[in-house]
Amino acid sequence: MSMLRHALAIARKDLVIELRVREVVPTMTLFAALVAVLSSMSLFVDETTGRQVAPGVLWIAVAFAGTLGLSRTWDREREEGALRAVLLSPASPASLFLGKALGALVFVLVTECVVAPLVALLLHAPLFEHFVPFAALLLLGTVGFVAAGTLFGALIARTRARDLLLAVVLYPLVSPALLCGVVATRELFGGASVEQLADWFKLLMIFDLVFIAGGIALLPTLLSD
Repeated sequence: MSMLRHALAIARKDLVIELRVREVVPTMTLFAALVAVLSSMSLFVDETTGRQVAPGVLWIAVAFAGTLGLSRTWDREREEGALRAVLLSPASPASLFLGKALGALVFVLVTECVVAPLVALLLHAPLFEHFVPFAALLLLGTVGFVAAGTLFGALIARTRARDLLLAVVLYPLVSPALLCGVVATRELFGGASVEQLADWFKLLMIFDLVFIAGGIALLPTLLSD
């Protein structure tokens, strides 16, 4: 219980800072919206084509914008020795990982709440007809993406070209989750039932569990000086 309490405190700290400075979420949302609009304008031919390309446009926008937010996840902790102060607190490295991941998850989810309806509007995707299974797919894919990004963001936070390195390291690792999300969303928009998508849901849940467990286990080693 103490680990969860510390994780929530760290996540709350990140959210309060973001509410005050409004630095990460507006940048992520604007970038994701720009990717969605440009992709929609270049790929849209008719409603049928739009429905088919909408999943790819959505997940690409989320991945690109999410990388911007995740690259900033550890920056604030590195500034002026804040990370050392956190490590000297009663909070464990596992709590730190979970707290940073929860904060980043909220940032990405807020961006998705803007981008998903925008993609549905521009490409005539039947998002609201399949809202519950679509939201579940998006959440599962986002959790794995954020967990992996938080873990590897800690690994490269001390490097100068961390934004570039995070993308280079992160995208190959999260490609299974992104591919599952794209294919499952395409099938869902094509009329597939939730039962037919069960395997995709299972794969996404396995991916999430692997990277959450990996983050909890490996973060102490990554943060050791």
